[in-house]
Amino acid sequence: MKLDRKEILSALESISIAGEGKNMVESGAVQNVITFGDEVVVDLLLTTPALHIKKRAEVDIMKVIHEKIYDKAKVKVNIKVEAPEKPQIKGKSIPGISNIIAVSSGKGGVGKSTITANLAVTLANMGFKVGVLDADIYGPSMPIMFDVEGAKPISVEVDGKSKMKPITGYGVEILSIGFFTSPDQAVIWRGPMAAKALNQMIFDADWGELDFMLLDLPPGTGDIHLSIMQSLPITGAVVVSTPQAVALADAKKGVAMFQNESINVPVLGIIENMAYFTPEELPNNKYYIFGQEGAKNLAADLDVPFLGEVPIVQSIREAGDYGRPAALQTATPVQVAFETLARSVVEETVRRNDNLPPTEAIKITTMAGCSAVKK
Repeated sequence: MKLDRKEILSALESISIAGEGKNMVESGAVQNVITFGDEVVVDLLLTTPALHIKKRAEVDIMKVIHEKIYDKAKVKVNIKVEAPEKPQIKGKSIPGISNIIAVSSGKGGVGKSTITANLAVTLANMGFKVGVLDADIYGPSMPIMFDVEGAKPISVEVDGKSKMKPITGYGVEILSIGFFTSPDQAVIWRGPMAAKALNQMIFDADWGELDFMLLDLPPGTGDIHLSIMQSLPITGAVVVSTPQAVALADAKKGVAMFQNESINVPVLGIIENMAYFTPEELPNNKYYIFGQEGAKNLAADLDVPFLGEVPIVQSIREAGDYGRPAALQTATPVQVAFETLARSVVEETVRRNDNLPPTEAIKITTMAGCSAVKK
């Protein structure tokens, strides 16, 4: 039996590709129909590589030809996939903010938030305009550390748009999810929801002119980190670790995350927190409770700058709990330690800006940033 091409096209107008409104002939999915006696070849162009959609289209074509044209027709469906390029999600810089520094740690409990808060007030006391974005969605601590736990950002109008006004503490502009939740409320969000909240605090806020924005990232190397680096062009990253081997192993992974070829954020250096303990009654004694110079040695091994060390001092913990960062304690070893850190961060930022092009926000693909994936 000789099959008629026009009859086949007419029959194919009765079916459509899953997820599309038009029939497959009208939509242009059917590229060509060729007949040879009782044989028919249908060339189909799809815009999705999904296996179930390809199989469904093939089955529908065979079924409609067998039912409406000829039940013994030999049908072959050639499927070609041309998926349209997805627009690349590019992060955008925030007007007025010169440097965005991510403060990260491979694991929790190493004092990353304490370092961020004290670094921020030290930079502010040095004359810089500083902001802190508390990106630790599930454990926000900046409201406590700056004694602004009960504060609520107000709405201001900027260029005809409503923006959040960051809370100011000790000369530092601060935004945190902690301002929008009650202290005893757990933030139970999936990654996309947390990322959306962060984007609102980043782009829907009136940050004004800042020399440095410090991002207090959550521990580890996960979804929030990728979302932040997708949204913002990070100037550089600082990794905080304590000296013991367990913490160093995770700090190494933290550095590797930023240096991943899909992410490529310059690492400004490593900070060693809780480096040693000096009793108040024995000021010349140093007790290396967690090991000696572990983070310093790691920095040398990874060929990244060592930014400095902070000792275990009771007043640092107390100051954080009372909401007055310890770096504000004038003429103390703690203030000197944080000033050394701040100078190192500024120097490395200047060096990075002099020698490297501006960072671009990473382009997230399905597996970008996943270290286990071989490209």
